[in-house]
Parts: sequence; structure tokens; C-alpha cells
Amino acid sequence: MDILRITGGNRLQGEISISGAKNAALPILCAGLLTADTITLTNVPELNDIATTLKLLSQMGVRCARETGGTVNITANAVTTLEAPYELVKTMRASILVLGPLIARFGQARVSLPGGCAIGQRPVDQHIQGLAALGADIRIEHGFVVARASRLKGAVIRTDMVTVTGTENLLMAAVLAEGQTVLENAAREPEVVDLAELLIKMGAQIRGHGTDRIVIEGVKTLHGATHRVIPDRIEAGSFLCAVGAAGGDITLRNVAPDTMGATLAKLQEAGLRLTCGTDSIRATMTQRPKPVDFRTHEYPGFATDMQAQVMALTALADGTSVIAETIFENRYMHVQELLRLGARIDIDGHTAVVRGVAKLSGATVMATDLRASASLVIAGLAAEGETIVERIYHLDRGYERMEHKLRQLGAKIERLSSKELS
Repeated sequence: MDILRITGGNRLQGEISISGAKNAALPILCAGLLTADTITLTNVPELNDIATTLKLLSQMGVRCARETGGTVNITANAVTTLEAPYELVKTMRASILVLGPLIARFGQARVSLPGGCAIGQRPVDQHIQGLAALGADIRIEHGFVVARASRLKGAVIRTDMVTVTGTENLLMAAVLAEGQTVLENAAREPEVVDLAELLIKMGAQIRGHGTDRIVIEGVKTLHGATHRVIPDRIEAGSFLCAVGAAGGDITLRNVAPDTMGATLAKLQEAGLRLTCGTDSIRATMTQRPKPVDFRTHEYPGFATDMQAQVMALTALADGTSVIAETIFENRYMHVQELLRLGARIDIDGHTAVVRGVAKLSGATVMATDLRASASLVIAGLAAEGETIVERIYHLDRGYERMEHKLRQLGAKIERLSSKELS
């Protein structure tokens, strides 16, 4: 099992390119099931979650060809099975995103329930209720969602909560449904918009994406298309937090600043000097971070996926920050590990009070989930001495070669096997 060894104290300097967005690429790959034609995707990141999705699609009989430079071709003209097994779904909850496309195009699907999640419960009941409203007969049998429908029929669907994957699943189902579907209380995330843009290129009729009311006019078939995945706003925000904690002057290329409003505003409040171009961000940090208060919220609010990274930054702030996590009930597992590095953080229910310290000190810490991993790397970059981050397979799910990019910026960080360390 690999670990990261970080020697903190180096200011970050230079420029790097941000990868394509994992959370956009995953549903877009699943959208390849909606047509027998080839979908060509560019700017697809090389991540464990992407590899898992390609493996799942391949097991269904989809031809998945990855080329160098982030291009993936998906051709679902000879699908052999309509099942997503537990062995793959349990490693990545986003596998549930094959449910909508399978029912829409093939009229049936058998998809394993995802099970538990380290950062909290993310039930799929909204997916199931929405698909049932479109006319699918859905049952839970032996841990699987089993769905059938001759052809889905348009409906007005209002989810009980804002759900990104739920919106994406229902959007993919509705594009081949008969008649008009209206998704109310829809997720507004840029990743949802990116999926809709691909579907439109494939021949879907969609309007309102990017708002909380999406209207879809169903069509009989979709065709192939070529699409570039949007930049990863969470990866970009994580590197901005890194320079905020460690100090320095960096430039990020292949970014979309217009999707990062809430994150950029808080980082500027914390003392980063940001200069944004159309597809670039320059970030300079020459002082100790200032404290910031924030509450996570659905887009365009402050992303829950950035909470842990900004917490690592506020651990070094000159003052006290108050953070409220409103999306997931168990997304403070990184706190105990930050405490090992010398942070002062108190948790009261959904609220974290972070009393900034002048310095952190290196220690061995353990990653518990994807974004927690990033927060520990950020803290390690700023800590005195050596920090060992264990269980970085979590990191590899969502960050493409993070240690390589940090080394480009002058960080002292290396990936080792646990055997090499001992």
C-alpha cells in the first residue's frame, strides 16, 4: 500500500495544469450507454474512479478505448448485460449512474445498491422515486435495484432534496422518454451542466440546465458526439488551498474560474491574492492566513468537497474560524488527523471551531476519504518536519498524479510503498 512522505516548509512556485473534472467525467461516461454510436471524450482524467467506471462499462459489453492525452472512446453498440454488480458498485457509489441510461435505452436494468459511505449516507431513494414517476417498475431484490419499463414517459419530478447524481440519473433517463419531463429542485452544479451539454450534442432537447428547473423534451434516439470534459474545480481549489497554507506564487492552467465563485471568495477572504483569466488563476500568498467562516451548501454555495481543504488552511489562520457542514453528517473524519499535526479544532454537532495555530508539526496521519486525503497533504506541506500520509488510495480516486504536480511547484513530496518506508 502506497504512502506519501512530505517534508513541509517549502513555498510553492510555478505553474501546473488542472485535470478534467472527475465528477463531470463519471456521468458523461455512463451517458455513452444511451446510444449505439461512438462518444469521444477528451480531457478525461486518469483516476481510479474513472478506471472503475470503464471496467464496469466494459463488463457490460461496451467498447472503451483510452488513448494518450486524456481521450476516451465509448461505443455501446453490443451491450451484453444490463447488470452492475456489487463488486464494482461498492467501490464507487457513482456506479448508480448507469441505472437511468440502461432503463431509458434498453427498458431494464439490474444495479446493485451502493451500500454505506465513509462520509455519510447518500440514499438512492430519490433516483428510484424519480424513475418510478417516469413509469419504471422498480423493485429491490437481493440487494439490487431491478427496473423495467417498455418506454419511459415524461413527468414532472420534484426531488425531496437537491441531489447531484439523482439529477444526472433522471436527466439521462428523461432524454429518451416519451413527452416532456420537468425536473424541479434540480442540482445546479457545473458537472450537471456539462452532462447536459454532451446530451444536447447527442441530439437531446434540454433547456434550463444550470437552474433548479430543467425541461427535457424526449427524443427516440441519440447519436454520437465529441465532448471535452470541464476542468476540475475541486482539484483547482485544493491547489489554491495548498499555496494558501504553504505560501508562494502559483499559476493554474486549464481551469474554469467562473465555476469556482464561492471557493475563490473565501480564499480571497483568507488572504490569497487571486488574478483570474478566462482559463487561468494566479494565486499569491505572502502572509499567514486570515480566519474565515463558512457553511457548506449546494451549488452555487460553498462546496462540501472543499470543506476539508479549507479547514486545513484555517488551521494555520491568525484567529478563529467557524465551519458548518450541512451536506454530509460524517464529514469531519479528517479532524482527528489534523489534531495529530497540532491543529486546534473542536467539533459540536455539524459545526467545527478552528482556532488557528502559528505552526503545525509533521506526524503520521491516515486518510479516511478522498477530500480528507487532500486536506492532510495540504497541512503536511505547511507543517514543520516530515508528514506521512497513509491510505492514499483515497487520494488516487480523485486527484491525478497530485504528488507530481506538487513537485512541479517545488514541494518536497514523494510516493513510497509502505515496505520502502519501513
